[in-house]
Amino acid sequence: MPTDDFIVTPWHVEGKIDYDKLIKQFGTEKISKQLLQRIEKLTGESHFMLRRGIFFSHRDLGRILDDYEKGKKFFLYTGRGPSGHTHIGHLVPWVFAKWLQEKFDVNMYFQLTDDEKFYSKQNMTLEETRLFANENALDFIALGFKPENTKIIINTKNIKTLYPIAAQVAKKINFSNTKAVFGFTNETNAGMIFYTALQSAPCFLEDKPVLIPLGVDQDPHFRITRDVAPKIGKIKPALIHNIMIPSLEGPGGKMSASEEMTTIYTTDSPEVVKKKVNKYAFSGGQPDIEEHRKKGGNPDIDVSYQYLRIFFEPDDAKLKKIYDDYKSGKMLSGELKAILIEKINQFLKVHQEKREKARDKLDKYLLED
Repeated sequence: MPTDDFIVTPWHVEGKIDYDKLIKQFGTEKISKQLLQRIEKLTGESHFMLRRGIFFSHRDLGRILDDYEKGKKFFLYTGRGPSGHTHIGHLVPWVFAKWLQEKFDVNMYFQLTDDEKFYSKQNMTLEETRLFANENALDFIALGFKPENTKIIINTKNIKTLYPIAAQVAKKINFSNTKAVFGFTNETNAGMIFYTALQSAPCFLEDKPVLIPLGVDQDPHFRITRDVAPKIGKIKPALIHNIMIPSLEGPGGKMSASEEMTTIYTTDSPEVVKKKVNKYAFSGGQPDIEEHRKKGGNPDIDVSYQYLRIFFEPDDAKLKKIYDDYKSGKMLSGELKAILIEKINQFLKVHQEKREKARDKLDKYLLED
């Protein structure tokens, strides 16, 4: 694959992504300074994921803010395809959604698509995807969402609620639509073809606009939803997209639940985190210490720095010092990795404690049909 080429679909991400090109390909809009200023004015603060462009693109975010300023509330919706344990990349839109929920005081729906992973993963059983759905839900709850305004949807458990809405959506979608957007073939199973209708259903659970924070790779599903919405008398969902979180091995894809050694899971022990980062984290440093002190490192391609920028170091001043020290050669690659390891393990220690406590609370969050 040429270095300037990349692939971004809901099931496959490959290559070094040019996000400006991706915005043009997907037909989305870049989050402007004006939108950032409006959000800051409404919330009273600037979230570091917005400041740093981790959330970089949107569909109809301005309309959501327009309505909110007129006193019209929206609700939030995001989710996860439970094909394995939760990793750090999954947490990015969830953490941001938590901030949005607190600042705008709105309801939140979290969909676990156990059916879709059963359809798309040939070797996975429905029992396995259901098990992972429950495990993934614990990570979501551990972030601090409250059951009073947050509901978890598991597709195979909540089909009674979802199906009547999905049926309306499905009637307005044909195979040509899904084939064009997803590249489906005559060999694609019927479950995958229908799935977009089911993923659309939570968008219309309330008679309000919905805002969906999500990885940009999931945008194609909701492109179809947005086309269908007016045809069934509903409001088009608005989206806000985050960048792909790279695997430990660096640019060329995203962190994947199926690549165990190059992915940081929320269930990893401190020893495993240390081993993975030290062994696999792509470095922007020089081949030896002497050359690194002389020439400095490249934080823009260094995975340890990127993980700090994307998730683990919200303090801009601290992040800038790390950037400057590494680029000047004052900080070595091993020292940068050590900072990341400490940050990850500090986060996971607290998260894992909350995750275990969530086991007794799960039923309070599950949507009742």
